[in-house]
Amino acid sequence: MDFNVKKLASDAGVFFTRAVQFTEEKLGQAEKTELDAHLENLLARADCTKNWTEKIFRQTEVLLQPNPSARIEEFFYEKLDKKLPCRTTNGELLGQHMLDAARDFGPGTPYGSTLVTVGEYQKRLGGAEREFLQTSAVNFLTPLRNFLEGDWRTISKERRLLENRRLDLDICKARLKKAKQAEAKAAAAPDFQETRPRNYVLSASASAAEQELRVAQTEFDRQAEVTRLLLEGISSTHVNHLRCLHEFVEAQATFYAQCHQAMQELQTELRSANGDTFPNAFSANPSSCPSPVTPELRAPTPGALQEEQRPATGARKARVLYDYDGHDAYELSLLADELITVYTVPGMDPDWLMGERGNQKGKVPVTYLELLS
Repeated sequence: MDFNVKKLASDAGVFFTRAVQFTEEKLGQAEKTELDAHLENLLARADCTKNWTEKIFRQTEVLLQPNPSARIEEFFYEKLDKKLPCRTTNGELLGQHMLDAARDFGPGTPYGSTLVTVGEYQKRLGGAEREFLQTSAVNFLTPLRNFLEGDWRTISKERRLLENRRLDLDICKARLKKAKQAEAKAAAAPDFQETRPRNYVLSASASAAEQELRVAQTEFDRQAEVTRLLLEGISSTHVNHLRCLHEFVEAQATFYAQCHQAMQELQTELRSANGDTFPNAFSANPSSCPSPVTPELRAPTPGALQEEQRPATGARKARVLYDYDGHDAYELSLLADELITVYTVPGMDPDWLMGERGNQKGKVPVTYLELLS
């Protein structure tokens, strides 16, 4: 017990002495031993590596798992060293809901059979997402975490030891300087011969300070070498993280390729199954996507022209002014300059007319037409 008390008092004294030295250095009242330029560059490079690795790691976590609650749950399972329960992806959950709905609506109906098809593909996409998340976590997130929680902690510990050794070295330099100044002052005193015992004590004190300085310098040099070797290992860390980055990109490319292929296959199946019912629903031409009508495409006097274009009863011819892609099966797609037959239906929105082209029929917007007499 007595030994522990003495050790505690000694540690407290060392801590206090280092704190005083550190404070005086900050205030410019004490000299500070500077590290060599190579070691300073290594320290700056290590700090840069740590900071950006931490940011990339955190943002990758957000990318792979946007839900903060789920990330916290994964963190606790990891800290408790327990296996995280298999979590259903959103795609898999959506697919299962569609399959369940199809059973209630009837899988033999057009809507039910389509729900079954889309639901199976959603589950397929969800499975691909799960594989991507697992692969990215193992091949990219884990190495970054290992660096932050393993290598960087070791480097930080050795850096703290180096800083303590430097403070001890500067403390010893300050002590030796004071001892030399006291010895020189005593030697210059007029009663130098009468104070020989005291001068002997001062000389012994200077010798002890020199010995402490040599020991402190040796420990500082040894710790600087250990820290330098660890910091130079940052280069191999960059190489490892580069390999992991390539694997992350490969996992992303594989995942997106699987999604693209699945969606193409799904579109093909739906186009084959429902093409007759929805002729414009799965157009392969991206440029055929409907775009909103801009003010420039409308007539100069919308109110008066719309009143003129609304036929009271009966059918009449109309010329199409602009291309129009129907939004659903109830709308008729139009081509500029073609002639169609239009007529009104009781209760229909006055901005729309029923249009016919051969055996095709559907709603058409009035603003896309020039009504002919």
